[in-house]
Amino acid sequence: MPQDATDSLPSPIGRLLAVMRRLRDPDSGCEWDLAQDFATIAPYTIEEAYEVADAIAGGDPAAICDELGDLLLQVVFHSQIAADKGLFDFDDVATAIADKMERRHPHIFGDARTGDVRQQWEQIKAAERAADGPKGALDGVALSLPALLRAQKLQARAARVGFDWPDAEGPRAKIAEELAEVMAADSDAARFEEVGDLLFAAVNYARHLGIDAEEALRAANDKFARRFAAVEARAGPDMGDLPLDTLEAHWQAVKKAERS
Repeated sequence: MPQDATDSLPSPIGRLLAVMRRLRDPDSGCEWDLAQDFATIAPYTIEEAYEVADAIAGGDPAAICDELGDLLLQVVFHSQIAADKGLFDFDDVATAIADKMERRHPHIFGDARTGDVRQQWEQIKAAERAADGPKGALDGVALSLPALLRAQKLQARAARVGFDWPDAEGPRAKIAEELAEVMAADSDAARFEEVGDLLFAAVNYARHLGIDAEEALRAANDKFARRFAAVEARAGPDMGDLPLDTLEAHWQAVKKAERS
């Protein structure tokens, strides 16, 4: 293809933006795409972020590339919805995040060449929050986060203002306390509440141990699924008819095989 022909082609992001504008065209666009708004697209955005994480865990570069494209489409979709409403557009989104990254990295883009980089980051974020007006320490922790991740963030925010155990012994003891309260609960509603408190305490203990509770539970889920599949393979098609002690023996055999 002649060089002057390639020069006239849109950039990849320009092409993607044009595709989304066409899909949202009120006269000739896609009926489904036109019917969407921020709220209806939000679940897909969350789903795509998880699929990126799964692709990264799988280690397949082609899958990571594909899933990142799906996630980028979500940003473009939301931006086009906003542009249709006259709120903002993709350029505004890109400009805002570039400005933020430059502002939060004065040691790279500014004059602050020394000092604690992490401390500078937190100070800049605190100044940004203060500029938006008075807010509580927990404001800004998204409600839509996975529950374990949100618990971690809430606890970390509270710790910033001194509301925290001095070491891991406090949250460890809290787990025992909350477990006792679960056992003592005398109604479904009370058990529901106390189990929530127990999980919150477990997340707090993990945080004090320096463990990401969300990642730890994700790993535990994967381990259970892997071991259960191995038990199914050992037990055969009549697994549902086997007594529990036989299934437990298979489970222990699978665990032993993993560790050997």
